Amino acid sequence: MSAAAESTGPDARTVLGRVRAHLSPGLALVYGMNGAGAVESRGDGARIVLSDGRSALDFGSYAVTLLGRGHPDVLRAVRGELESMPVSTRVLANGTTAGFAAELVAYTDPGRLTRVWLGLNGSDAVEAALKLARLATGRTRVVAVEGAYHGKSLGALAATWNRRYRQSLEPLLGGVVHIPADIGAVPGAFADEDVAAVIVEPVQGEGGVRALPSAFLAALTAAARAHGAYVIADEIQTGLRRCGERALSVAAGLRPDAVLFGKALGGGVQPLSAVVATEELYGPLATDPFVHTTTFSGHPLAAAAGSAALRAVEDLAPRGERLAGLMAEGLRRIAHRHTGLVTEVRGQGLLWGVEFGPHGAAGDVLLELSRRGLVVSPCLGRPEVIRLLPPLVATDEEVEEALDLLDATCAAVPDEFRSAARNASDDGSAPRDRLPEDGARTGPADGPGTGAEGAATARHTAGGASVPGPCRVR
Repeated sequence: MSAAAESTGPDARTVLGRVRAHLSPGLALVYGMNGAGAVESRGDGARIVLSDGRSALDFGSYAVTLLGRGHPDVLRAVRGELESMPVSTRVLANGTTAGFAAELVAYTDPGRLTRVWLGLNGSDAVEAALKLARLATGRTRVVAVEGAYHGKSLGALAATWNRRYRQSLEPLLGGVVHIPADIGAVPGAFADEDVAAVIVEPVQGEGGVRALPSAFLAALTAAARAHGAYVIADEIQTGLRRCGERALSVAAGLRPDAVLFGKALGGGVQPLSAVVATEELYGPLATDPFVHTTTFSGHPLAAAAGSAALRAVEDLAPRGERLAGLMAEGLRRIAHRHTGLVTEVRGQGLLWGVEFGPHGAAGDVLLELSRRGLVVSPCLGRPEVIRLLPPLVATDEEVEEALDLLDATCAAVPDEFRSAARNASDDGSAPRDRLPEDGARTGPADGPGTGAEGAATARHTAGGASVPGPCRVR
């Protein structure tokens, strides 16, 4: 992070104490480590400012801030709604909500996906879509993919692959089966004629930024249709131009029966998610609008933010293509410079995953990046991977700064981040992932400077650190 300026914003000690006392001691510890004792204070564009005056680039925030922080068009729309009708009566129609629904169907797949259900987060959308599929078919089974992440509410959690979040809560929603992303596994998933839906992420974000093979997606969706099951495309993280397209599943010709949006849909200002569905899948709600409701579904402030966000995303789409090219080229350079530490770089658009080979290295890199001034996101299902999620509003210089910070942090790993737990095997034998003793340093023993100083150091690092081993760049 940039050098500390005069303290601004909330008192960090008070904030962290309240998190510890009233939210979670574990969260307080993580927040304190990530911020080096400071807490977030305010944000603008691609940057956030901490309580001690330091600033950081936000290339994380779990894909919510696609439009950066405080996008003026979104703020203007929400302020206007705040002055007129901030909360709906829910017994009368609301023009802002109805208008947003019309815009969303025109945006996603005009003429085919014509119905909308609105929620507040991704799990809301997943729950609604799964319920509709079971109601519309009268069947109970759902097919998901290994590595998938669809949320942590009890229904959505059943479709989530990671056992860490499932094991103490089972039995969950019955009848969910996970199959590998392999064409050969598809026929067996439909051996019984009781599949209501297939739910799939075109790119598994929390699962390590892994794009599912196009042939597998085509085979899976074709089998679903042949067996009368619905296809639900979870684009909560990948949609809205995050991966270049409005919806990857639609652009790929998969013809999903529902596309799920979330995260960035509220413009980084309001919580908002959506199910955009066919008439057939939406049939149970068209027949009985009260079969699935939530108090804040179609919240006017969120709908206003969503309308503004759709327009802003489209205006910035060409900018996203340029930033995607800068990210791809920069991450390839870093991967080749740090072969062995970085074992693979993969992604598309503005969703990128960097996979680290040495055990525990990804966590160390994520923590140090935060300290130096770059906020990124972990992958809940693949802890060896960190995600970089730059906003559409980032400048070329901010992207280069972020890449420099990542490069400098990777170069520092051999000298500064080694630990007995990572380098020694469980039985105390020789190290499994020994790093070179002569790795290039990027600064003094206590680490390079932050912000501009750290970026400058990275530019002048010759060779960087490397460990023998393969590196794949996708």
